[in-house]
Amino acid sequence: MSKTHRPAAAIISLLAGRGQTLALAESCTGGCLAHRLTNVPGASTIFLGGVVAYSNAAKMKFLGVRPATLRRHGAVSAATAREMAEGARKRFGADFAVAVTGVAGPGGGSKAKPVGTVFLAFAGASGVRVRRQFNPGTRGAFKRITTNQAWEMLRSRLAEPEAARRRGKP
Repeated sequence: MSKTHRPAAAIISLLAGRGQTLALAESCTGGCLAHRLTNVPGASTIFLGGVVAYSNAAKMKFLGVRPATLRRHGAVSAATAREMAEGARKRFGADFAVAVTGVAGPGGGSKAKPVGTVFLAFAGASGVRVRRQFNPGTRGAFKRITTNQAWEMLRSRLAEPEAARRRGKP
């Protein structure tokens, strides 16, 4: 198995072993998460679907991002990533969802959100967590790094409940 498939394969194995499912909401990665996931045999056991919502209209229509959120915070924001993840989880009826929204470049950045800014969100039954990252570089590198960060965020969030159980915590 190639190095690029290992993180997705680990996620598939973990979720399949638990009988849990995943949905995706992508903007700046343009479907790279779904592409890498579906390149691994067995993806269909856990992956319910995804939405590539590049425009604000698509974020609202398909993921339920509120117009007020986009006006107040913009498409590249923690608030939008949160609503994208919640929307994907709800729309697909998945146990978990991951969302990414950012500025891949080379244009489109601002002083507050320069090219390379990305927000990653993880949604599950216990809520949504969002992380801001900065991944400057070429568009291709941005997408590859962001995808790897999304896999790592998902893997670490999925491992948390198991680690807590081993320590005897709820």
